[in-house]
Amino acid sequence: MKQIVILCVLVALSQCIRVELIKGKTARQRLQEKGLWEEYRKKYPYVPWVKFDQTGQEPMTNDADLSYYGVISIGTPPQSFTVLMDTGSSNLWVPSVYCSSQACQNHDQFNPQQSSTFQSTNQAVSVQYGTGSMTGYMGYDTVTVGGISVQNQIFGLSETEAPFMASMTADGILGLAYQSIASDGATPVFDNMMSQGLVSQDVFSVYLSSNEQQGSMLFLGEIDTSYYTGSIYWIPLSSESYYQVTMDSVTINGQVVACSGGCQAIVDTGTSYIIGPSSDVSNLNAYLGAQTDQYGDSVVSCSSVQSMPSVTFNINGYAFSIPPSSFVSQGYSGCQTGFSGGNFGSSFSWILGDVFIRNWYTIFDRANNNVGLAELA
Repeated sequence: MKQIVILCVLVALSQCIRVELIKGKTARQRLQEKGLWEEYRKKYPYVPWVKFDQTGQEPMTNDADLSYYGVISIGTPPQSFTVLMDTGSSNLWVPSVYCSSQACQNHDQFNPQQSSTFQSTNQAVSVQYGTGSMTGYMGYDTVTVGGISVQNQIFGLSETEAPFMASMTADGILGLAYQSIASDGATPVFDNMMSQGLVSQDVFSVYLSSNEQQGSMLFLGEIDTSYYTGSIYWIPLSSESYYQVTMDSVTINGQVVACSGGCQAIVDTGTSYIIGPSSDVSNLNAYLGAQTDQYGDSVVSCSSVQSMPSVTFNINGYAFSIPPSSFVSQGYSGCQTGFSGGNFGSSFSWILGDVFIRNWYTIFDRANNNVGLAELA
């Protein structure tokens, strides 16, 4: 396929926006350090598919392994927040000073009375979690990302938050998916960037670093050619809500181990693992020699990682292979694979989360409704 390169044009009202993403400690790591992880995971089990339960509300799961965050500001003068950049949701929300939950006390809180540009609404918002919810109301204000200000951006101000958020690094969420899945039809931040002419191209891209605390980047309005090598493999979206694509199969050493006959998958920066149907993931993990522990984690012997095969995701006629050094992680209790099972009540059955995205420079092309994947430089 012909390679497409989108250049950054720096002009007064149309720019490329680069947001450094911080790879910080996850909620799992914070809780493990305090000796609280085993108790926590029993009380709040990982339920990734709840994020995509279409109820007319903006959903999100309690993923204790998310680690990529960026800094934005809201209001005049600006108030800063650390947010998860999430291609699996569409709303922006942050904690407010009116929130009494412990999770809010542990995070920065927006004070609307200190912003001269804030406009309140009577519109309620609810974010569903795997083990609770965030509730609050909507307002409008200036939102600044990477030095570029979006005027009259609608966002949520939390008044209650689920307990697990207290252990997460992020104050809130900035959704980058389509408006069609936004709570109450709220216009997402990137949609406003496009309509207000604030980005040079209707595209954004991500590079997620594997090991370094720094180095991960979100590019709004830009494809940075220095982060990849070779061609960009363009994959048309099968649905314009999430970044959903048709996957042909999942193979190991040329043998189909999952997604036989094809399936639907979404590319989601807001999910840590690669999630698939329970039966498919069990089969995949069995090929890798993984055993499921009492918490549902797929554990392997750390000494066997070097001899494991790669796992290949075949999408739109292209093969995207992930080596074991990428999909196996070592934690406090040993090594586990980055594949987790769940059953979705949605139009897709797989989530290609950070375990997948870390291996490819990933482009979200809103102008042509494509996802582009390119080999890392």
